[in-house]
Order: sequence, then C-alpha cells, then structure tokens
Amino acid sequence: MPELPELEVAQEVLNRRLLGQTITAADAIPPGAAIVLRDLTGLGFSPALTGATFQAIVRRGKFLVFTLAQGGALLWLVINPKLTGRLQLCAPKDKKAGPIHAVLHLSDGQDLRYVDQKKMGQVFLTRQPPESAPIADFASLGPDALAVSREDFKARLKKYQGEIKGVLTRGECVAGIGNAYPDEVLWWAKLHPYRKRASLTPEEIDRLYDKMQACLLDAIDKVRTEMGEDIHLKPRDFLAIHMKAGAPCPRCGTAISLVGANQRITNFCRTCQPGGLIKGM
Repeated sequence: MPELPELEVAQEVLNRRLLGQTITAADAIPPGAAIVLRDLTGLGFSPALTGATFQAIVRRGKFLVFTLAQGGALLWLVINPKLTGRLQLCAPKDKKAGPIHAVLHLSDGQDLRYVDQKKMGQVFLTRQPPESAPIADFASLGPDALAVSREDFKARLKKYQGEIKGVLTRGECVAGIGNAYPDEVLWWAKLHPYRKRASLTPEEIDRLYDKMQACLLDAIDKVRTEMGEDIHLKPRDFLAIHMKAGAPCPRCGTAISLVGANQRITNFCRTCQPGGLIKGM
C-alpha cells in the first residue's frame, strides 16, 4: 500500500510536471475501469476530462487530489490507491507498470496511467470539492501525520483504547499511515506495536509524536532519492524492520520478529520494543 512518504514524493513530481498541462484525451480501460473508476459527474470519464487543465495536485492522507479547470468550472480527480494502485507518468510506448485501468493523454505527449494489480483502488471524478463529495473515507480523515500538532495528537489518541499500531493506522486519528510505516515509527520510538494505547505514559506519547515526525520525514528524503521521477515505484529497501523478519535489528542485533500474514504483517524487535508476549517468528 502506498503510504505518506511515497505519495508525498509522487505529488511533488506530479506538481512539477503536470501543472498547466491539458488532457488531450482520457481513456477508461475495461474491464478493470468499471470497478476502479467512479464518475460522480454523470458526464462520463472521457468527455469530462478531455480538454481539462491541471491546476493543483495535493496529497491528503493516502489520497491524491487533482484539481482541474474545465470550461470555466472545476473538476476534482481523487485517487485512493489502496493496496496495489499506482500512477505511472511515462511515454505512451513505455512498458506497463501493471494492469492499466485509466490513461490521461497529456499535451506534452506523455501519459498518466492508473495501474492496479488487484483492482482495489478507487478513482473518483467529481464536480464537488472532495470534502463534500460522496468519496469513501475522505471526509472523515483526521489531520495529516506530518501536520498534526503535538497537543492535537495527544487529544486524538485519547479516543482509542486499542493496540497502538492499530490506532496509528486509523485515518480518522491521523492520516497517511498504512501498515508498513507504523512498524518503523514504533521501532524508532522503542514501543511495542501491541501495547494498549491507554498503557502509554505521557513521556512515551511525546516520544511517539517526535519519532513519527522524524521517521516519516527521513523516509520522504530516502524515497525522493530512490524513486526519482518513477512515481510507480515503492522503494522500501531502506526500512529498518518492516518486512525484515529474521534479520538482525539495526539497533541491537536481535532477530526481527513477525506476527501476521499476507498484507497485515507486523514486524518489531523484542529487545528494543519490550511489552508483550506475542507468538511469532
């Protein structure tokens, strides 16, 4: 799942390369398009977007929001890539980064593709501002994990009683964090992922806030270097512990533990992050 660091760098690249460009044609590619694309305008994906010009691109949590001007009005293209969705900005003849469900042909001759192996992502087209449009999970998003203040972060945490990793993944608490980066944040903060939120001391919550900010900013710098202009990539080799089960902890050398399976894997260090007797690798 693309998370805050990958999407932050992607929006930087897209702003640099798309602003002011016009969509000369827009294609929905069946059969995946019928599942992925959600036209809320009633105009049709291709007719609504053809001739539109990119005005702004922002990241909101794990969404990318494109503002477009079309005939004196505004349109919004809102992308929630979920598990395997990606954007690929490339020449028309470049190799596909995955199954293509939509293509925007651009005035500079490049294509912007939406690819999604599992067809779980969603691409919404709306004439309403995203906050007021019927876009699943958008209006309920909390403040961005990089923008939330320390006091607001503390106040938001108090609403939840569950395990701290699960709390960090809740978009209504803080936006932008999925399954991978909580492992990294909690390792940086030396907190066990299965500690109950209510068990954290004020000092631990302060440390969690500081390390969340530092970890995500550090990841953005590394992703920016490794991704370059290839926004369909998801560079994560630099992560300290996520998906590194059995490898030595970079801090103490203990073998990294694993709990879970498939896309809900949790990794942590039993020595650096004490606090639970969890069966795992």
